[in-house]
Amino acid sequence: MPTGMELCLAAQDRLEAAGVDDASRDASALFLHVLHQVLGPQVKRHHLAAHLQEPACPELIAAFDAAIDARARRQPVSQITGRRAFWDHDFIVTPDTLDPRPETEALIGAALDLPWDSVLDLGTGTGAILVSLLAARVGARGLGCDISPAALDVARRNAHLIGVSATFRQSDWFSAIGERFDLIVSNPPYIALAEMGDLAPEVREWEPHLALTDGADGLSAYRHIAAGVADHLTPDGHVLVEIGHRQGRDVQAIFRAAGAGTRLIADLDGRDRVVLARFDD
Repeated sequence: MPTGMELCLAAQDRLEAAGVDDASRDASALFLHVLHQVLGPQVKRHHLAAHLQEPACPELIAAFDAAIDARARRQPVSQITGRRAFWDHDFIVTPDTLDPRPETEALIGAALDLPWDSVLDLGTGTGAILVSLLAARVGARGLGCDISPAALDVARRNAHLIGVSATFRQSDWFSAIGERFDLIVSNPPYIALAEMGDLAPEVREWEPHLALTDGADGLSAYRHIAAGVADHLTPDGHVLVEIGHRQGRDVQAIFRAAGAGTRLIADLDGRDRVVLARFDD
């Protein structure tokens, strides 16, 4: 039987041939994932070195081959493992949701610097933004809405597993929302239709297009949000929206036209990533 190391080296070659970036990292991550599947969650990351030196059992080989097959088809690692780390927690991920990304954590940090006791998450997806905020601010109330029932099921599961009390509702932006909130947050579909062809296969072919693009110029969601916030914010409330790093001026202009003061917030790479809009009473 081949050792775990031999399996990983062969998998690395396959992934590199398929055009996968950082094939070595993905092969190791998927090997650890199948170890958990076959041997149970008691296998920790620091046990990986020992398993790499040992002959692999047939069940492990079959599970690893299946995982590498999926990754070679450019399915994201998070969809294969069903998990993605974000902020302080691991979140369930499925093909019905966007994969939570590190740059979105800039929105979480900005939100936790603001005063609020209630939050609305528009287009909640996995619920990663809403659940992270409510877990960090005990006692606050939160509502996550999405047009996708399948995404809402994932968000509910994440809230339950992480132990956060949150409400979820199907809604096309504000269509089913009657309440007011101190804070409104969103990571909306902001990729222009013309840019979709430039996306990596992991995104373009595996993540839901409805959550990626508005099918137009990438700014439609911000126009919907800006038009509806007056009826859904409490006095002196705030809005935080994630943006594409070239959209800062356009999104600021949309919210300023709705009467807001705005500020750009950068991600850890120094790129414009979040627009903060404040609506003074």
